[in-house]
Order: sequence, then C-alpha cells, then structure tokens
Amino acid sequence: MSDYLFDVPEVFALDVQGTSGLYPVRRIFCVGRNYAAHAAEMGNEVDREAPWYFTKQAAHAVKSGAVLPYPPGTANYHHEMELVMALGAPVFQAGEGEAQAAIYAYGSALDMTRRDRQQDGKDNRRPWSLGKDVEGSAVFGPLTRAEAFGAVSAQRIHLAVNGEIRQDACLEEMVWSCAEIVSHLSRYYHLGAGDVILTGTPAGVGPVVAGDTIVGGIDGLADVELRLTAAE
Repeated sequence: MSDYLFDVPEVFALDVQGTSGLYPVRRIFCVGRNYAAHAAEMGNEVDREAPWYFTKQAAHAVKSGAVLPYPPGTANYHHEMELVMALGAPVFQAGEGEAQAAIYAYGSALDMTRRDRQQDGKDNRRPWSLGKDVEGSAVFGPLTRAEAFGAVSAQRIHLAVNGEIRQDACLEEMVWSCAEIVSHLSRYYHLGAGDVILTGTPAGVGPVVAGDTIVGGIDGLADVELRLTAAE
C-alpha cells in the first residue's frame, strides 16, 4: 500500500443500464457550439471548419439526483443539456468508422456553467476554466450501451426547470456527428476507455437559482436531474 500523504478520492464511475458493472470516468471533454441555434443565441457563429473543445475535471462530476449548493463566484449560473458519448476502446488518429465503433455507451448530462465567468474569459481572451470547470458542474445520468440506444438521429433532447420546458430540440441538429467528433478529437489525444465527451447543447440555455430542480432527457436514455440549494 502506498504511503499517500492524504486520502485518495474514490474513482467517479457511472451506472450502465442492464449491467452490474460501473463505467469509471477518466477524462471529460466538451464540444463547443455544436448546435447552430445555440451559437446564435449566444451571439456567435458555428465554426464549420472543425469542432473545438474545452475540458472539465472528473473530480467535478456528480451523478444524476445530486443536491448541490448554488456555486460561489457567480450571479448567472446556466443549465446546458447534452448528449454524452462514453468510449470503450482505444482510438487515436482514427477514421469515422473506427471512431464510431469505439463508442461504448451514450447518456444524458448537464454542463452547468458560470455564464458571467465564462463571459469574463471571452472578453479578456482568457481561459474559460472559472466558467466551465466548476465543482459539481458535470452531472451525468446512467449510461445506455450503444447497441441498445441505436443510431443517433432524430431523438428529442430537452430540459425543464421546475417542470417548465427550457430546451427542446433533436440530436440531428448537431453540427458535428458523434463519429466526426471522436475522429477529430483523436488527432490530438490518445483516447480510450474512461473518456467521455459531452456533445454540445441546443438553444434555450438560461439561468437557474437556488431552489430550482433541473431535469433533462433524451429519447431512449435515462434522465438526468440536479437540485440546487442555497449557496454555502
């Protein structure tokens, strides 16, 4: 046994529907502006030359059903509903066929965002870490094996806050397909089992406050839920 100087956190792992095994999360990649309508509502255009990314720490991930305090350092905390790909095989500098085959499972997730801190980064040409890499900001529902979910096409993706629909779109509205994203990202990283990719959010993002319950869903996948309490 190693003589660590402090307790090592447990590995964050996700339930997989229909299995008793857990999927351990190694890294979290996120795709930016993958829905044209969302890019437009944020005053941006989609970069159609190639997808682009930011990351979140696995230490900041939580499971669906979490009850968390409203985060510090923001007055404008936003919900973003996303499809997740969970990889199950090594993939590096891969074509789209190999990339698609490496997708082990899909799931629903929330990419919670300190929008004011993200805007600070944009305005000052600085990283988005304070806006995106936030404690408890990657909320994951249980995974569904890729073969059970089937092809990503016109499945509905939606989110409600306190029962009121805020986001409502179809996965086919994504600018970059799942295979294209994995293939492109594999040019820059040795991807593999444990890597998850959030594929971007549709239009309708907006602020949430303490006391709100956020529920997101994608046809064919388990829902994802988060409840916010007062700031600590």
